[in-house]
Amino acid sequence: MMVALLPVADAQDQLLALASPVASESVDLRTAAGRWASADIVAQRSQPVTDLSAMDGYAIRFQDLPGPLTLIGESAAGRPFAGTLSESETVRIFTGAALPLGADTVMVQEEAALQDGRVVQAGAGPSATGRNVRPRGLDFSAGQALIARGDRLTPARIALAAMGGQGMITVNRRIRVAIVTTGDELVPPGAPLTDAHLPESNGVMLAALLADLPVDVDLTPILPDRLDVISAALAHIQADIIVTIGGASVGDHDLIRPAIDAAGGSINFWRIALRPGKPMLTGMIGETVILGLPGNPVSAFVTAQLFLRPLIAAFGGAHTPVPEPITAMLGEALPANDQRQDYLRGSWHEGKVVAAAKQDSSLLLTLSKAACLIIRPPFAPAAVAGDSVSILPLA
Repeated sequence: MMVALLPVADAQDQLLALASPVASESVDLRTAAGRWASADIVAQRSQPVTDLSAMDGYAIRFQDLPGPLTLIGESAAGRPFAGTLSESETVRIFTGAALPLGADTVMVQEEAALQDGRVVQAGAGPSATGRNVRPRGLDFSAGQALIARGDRLTPARIALAAMGGQGMITVNRRIRVAIVTTGDELVPPGAPLTDAHLPESNGVMLAALLADLPVDVDLTPILPDRLDVISAALAHIQADIIVTIGGASVGDHDLIRPAIDAAGGSINFWRIALRPGKPMLTGMIGETVILGLPGNPVSAFVTAQLFLRPLIAAFGGAHTPVPEPITAMLGEALPANDQRQDYLRGSWHEGKVVAAAKQDSSLLLTLSKAACLIIRPPFAPAAVAGDSVSILPLA
């Protein structure tokens, strides 16, 4: 049976249409890393809440320069000066300390000197009112939206939420992912081998690929190439996403499609205009999304990057689940492409990207050395060194 190959972007759109954001929950900031905000996060306070010194030095009234100034106290972070600065007075101040009332400028300590117990300008001094001062609300103001719904909570955004006065935030719950590997030839990593066996590498690879995402991964035991066993497993797994590896093509031992049917599910699409990864399929069993990845390791890796990670992001509530490629300069020539979109394993050389010499979809050593995937659109013409190409960086 011939099936038209689905363009990669269309396949991504169809897959993500199957996902609805999971339920939200309130979590402590310390456990929120990698989640997606399910509501806008608003500042409860301004930052800074008052004018602060940006340098060690002396808080002054700019109009009183060059002095002499009477030293009347000290202001340190967490221990502000309690009084008000009057004409020709100064307060010793440290970085991050509150500016005393009446002061409008900080003269840095390198440009000040003590003479007969009084402070005088000893260098160029501040050039204008407000120098070396971080004004109230410089970073953000109370009531300002800091993080938008659908933004991923990166370390910087977690710090921002904390500085904004938040301790608990609302996020989408963790996504449940079951990884199902099939194949009579597979044995667990580290198990004794014969010439007929292969170590199972795809399951542990995908679990590692998802380690930075808010997922709970169930890596099931290896299933034999038996339709009844695979279909029973698919029917009983409780997960948001079931990822199968291998068996998605049309050979006599490719059982994923009939197993989905036998489990009461349906196929959404199958076969992508993609290299590597053409035989990938998607479907549904009840409310669970099925993602059938190819068995070749590089194909499984690439399709997981292009489809599984965005699917998890869509379940997590991300407003942009599909990663945006970036532009790089090509270091070596590439031939013209055919009707499938290519994702070539590439590395950096002298600031340019170079495709690996061997691109077979079974080559894990090549994959392990790759720093990026070089994207070659369908029917892309031959490219030469110095041309711009789109890439997806790999961690």
